[in-house]
Amino acid sequence: MCGRYASSRRPEDLAGIFAIEKWEPEETLEPDWNVAPTKEVHAVLDRLLKDAADPRPVRQLRKLRWGLVPSWAKTPEGAARMINARSETVHEKPSFRRAFTTRRCILPADGYYEWVTGAGERDLEVEGRKKRPRKQPYFVTPADGSVFAMAGLYEFWRDRTLPDDHPRAWWATCTVLTTEAETTPLAGAPAEGPATLAQIHPRMPLMLTPDRWDAWLDPSRTDPAELSALLAPPPTGLVRAYPVATAVSNVRNNGPELLTELDGPEEATLF
Repeated sequence: MCGRYASSRRPEDLAGIFAIEKWEPEETLEPDWNVAPTKEVHAVLDRLLKDAADPRPVRQLRKLRWGLVPSWAKTPEGAARMINARSETVHEKPSFRRAFTTRRCILPADGYYEWVTGAGERDLEVEGRKKRPRKQPYFVTPADGSVFAMAGLYEFWRDRTLPDDHPRAWWATCTVLTTEAETTPLAGAPAEGPATLAQIHPRMPLMLTPDRWDAWLDPSRTDPAELSALLAPPPTGLVRAYPVATAVSNVRNNGPELLTELDGPEEATLF
């Protein structure tokens, strides 16, 4: 699952990383260390430019709203529930299958947050001694400090209640693809805490390695079987996870301090 992530790289940095050819000042977003569903996020995509003489797709940095609204939806109310799409079934789900074949993107991140409840607190919950166990947030990020390129899909939705010239007449939205979490040991796993991503959460965002970026973004690739080959999980050992302050659990908190690595979980937990 991916329900919160951090994205602090500037557009000019992303342009160099992803060989972006076009981005507009109005598409620029400030660094965000606590990206939550329905927020606007940066996305990398290959798309034809309107009224352009060159017929080739152009790599662009665009601003999308996180929470996909299918083009056929009557209202955008379900967007907050469409922040993730399972890579194993994305080709067959009505909400995602068209975007899977025609509108794929990369959502750049520093990494993502996931919350885990320690075994000790889970036992208390079972015993009825604690109704809402305290969860420890972890930040999952590439071990080498590179960008976390999350596979995504995007869609356009027309709000028929608004006139064509209204700035909110069209919604551009996106979702993050997820895959099964790694069960192999984490890079530099701490002595105290989860040793694998699967011990934190059974799902994780699908991380695309650079050798897959061009193929994933290429809109001329529309064969579901060919595209499904790009959904294979990345090699293991590319990411690390470390505990961060529970301040990240409040979406109102935002700042680079949210990524500060703690020496251990804020409360003792047993895994």
